[in-house]
Amino acid sequence: MTPEFASGTTTYTVTTTNATNKVTATPTSAAATVVCKLGDTEFENGSTVTWAEGTNTVTVKVTGDDGSTTYTVTVTAE
Repeated sequence: MTPEFASGTTTYTVTTTNATNKVTATPTSAAATVVCKLGDTEFENGSTVTWAEGTNTVTVKVTGDDGSTTYTVTVTAE
């Protein structure tokens, strides 16, 4: 993933040759909630996602005591 994860950075890119990958977001607070989506389709955090060839957009919304942050990862499947 580029750049390497940092909580203040909300946009990332990654390229994969795999048809599927496991997607996991681990919040730093046990009280935080995580909502993951591939396009408009929500999926369970920690589950395996099947990529369409080309560009796929994953959003991860983390909500904690201090508010919400949405991270966007553009996944290019080759």
